[in-house]
Amino acid sequence: MNVAEAGYAEYVAHEEFRSGLPAGRFRVVVDPKLARRYVAQRLLLLVIVMPVIGVGIALALTGSTWAGAVLVALGVLLNRVVMWQAPRILLHLALRDAKVYEHVTQNGVMEVRRA
Repeated sequence: MNVAEAGYAEYVAHEEFRSGLPAGRFRVVVDPKLARRYVAQRLLLLVIVMPVIGVGIALALTGSTWAGAVLVALGVLLNRVVMWQAPRILLHLALRDAKVYEHVTQNGVMEVRRA
């Protein structure tokens, strides 16, 4: 019984993936829930968003209501956009970095299949 019959995807090396994806030789399946978690951790999203929102709240409480509201909105919007675009961001990261590619393919976040 070969790999395809067992229900597992065949391993694809990073260099082959980088050259074959633009040519359409591979089909990529990304788990959106796992991608969101991975991208948020990889980009340190919480470390960026929380201070922005915190400064916005502090500004709002000290009298700069509009500036504070804008910062809070930017922090929330940044978080939402990154979470919404997480599969695309993950694919971009995997194309650029072999370590990211190995990690996400071995942990089930992304699966690469031959087209």
